Amino acid sequence: MAAPKPKALALNKHDFEILSDFRYQIRKFERFSEEVTRQHGLTPLQYLLLLHVKGYPGRDWATVGELAERLQAQQHGVVALISRCEKLEFVERRRSSEDGRRIEIHLLEAGEKVLTELAQLHRTGLLSLRGRFVVPDVRAFHHA
Repeated sequence: MAAPKPKALALNKHDFEILSDFRYQIRKFERFSEEVTRQHGLTPLQYLLLLHVKGYPGRDWATVGELAERLQAQQHGVVALISRCEKLEFVERRRSSEDGRRIEIHLLEAGEKVLTELAQLHRTGLLSLRGRFVVPDVRAFHHA
C-alpha cells in the first residue's frame, strides 16, 4: 500500500511572487551566460561541459556519465558534445590508468584558457546579482 501523499500547502500571492522572482533571476543569469559564451565562440553547453570537467569535485576530469548527470542530459548527447569540444581542442578523452574500461574527459590548454575567461565573466555576473539571487526559504511559505 502506497504511503499517503502529504497535504498540499495553499500558496498565497506573496508565495507566487517569491517563486516568480526566483525563476526570473535564474533566467536572467542564464541569458547573460548564453550571450557571453556565444560572444566567445562557444555554445552554452560547451561552456558548461568545460566548467563541469574543471569543477568536478576532487579532481580535474570527469567521466561521460558524470558529465551527463551534471548537464542533466542523455549520455549519447554528451558524447556528441565532447566530440565537438575535442574538434575545437578544448578537451580530450583519456583511458584511465586505474581502470582501462573508464574513459576520462580532460581539459586541454585551449579549453582551460577560454573557460578561465568565461568563468571570470560569470563570477562578475553572479556578484552583480548578490542580494537578488537568493534561494527562497520555501518553509516560510504561507500555510493554509
